[in-house]
Amino acid sequence: MTQILYLHGFASAADSTKANLIDSYIKKNSRSTKILIPNLDNDIENAYHQIDEIIKLESPSSIIGSSLGGFYATYFSEKYELLCVNINPAVPPIDMSEYLGENQNYSTGEKFIINKDHLKLLGKMSKKIKVLKRPKNFMTLIQSGDEVLDYKQAIKYFAASQIEIRFGGNHSFEGFEDYFSKIKIFLDIH
Repeated sequence: MTQILYLHGFASAADSTKANLIDSYIKKNSRSTKILIPNLDNDIENAYHQIDEIIKLESPSSIIGSSLGGFYATYFSEKYELLCVNINPAVPPIDMSEYLGENQNYSTGEKFIINKDHLKLLGKMSKKIKVLKRPKNFMTLIQSGDEVLDYKQAIKYFAASQIEIRFGGNHSFEGFEDYFSKIKIFLDIH
């Protein structure tokens, strides 16, 4: 059984629209692939350890990540040499200083704190993936209308990888399902 790990974005949850769409697609189109969609901890350090533990226990062959989940996916894909599909990903150097203090999860309503130690951890992670060592392991989906992240930074960072750019759109990535057949081929889903 092939396993794919899906990592949702900042202050989101496992029941996000993109997670539900890709989960449904894989269930309908593959009997030999399972998708793991954890609710990532809002605490950045806890999320780091949670993702690392899932990879060690479940041995996924690939990761799909969105936004901050795309940053995590890039980091762990490089660390464990996994295939990776990113959707409007955050790229290094990541700056989340505007979120210092109390935040609220958009999906669950849970309140959580981002502190300077979290920013330091993101900085350390950014240094380790400053340049992709294995760009061929990445497929990156980008929309130029992303109102949260600068799509040009993602294009520059992932320049040596497979990039799909759709002009317009938004941070939520309109028309995500239009890319499922390409994702299936890239991740070799049967």
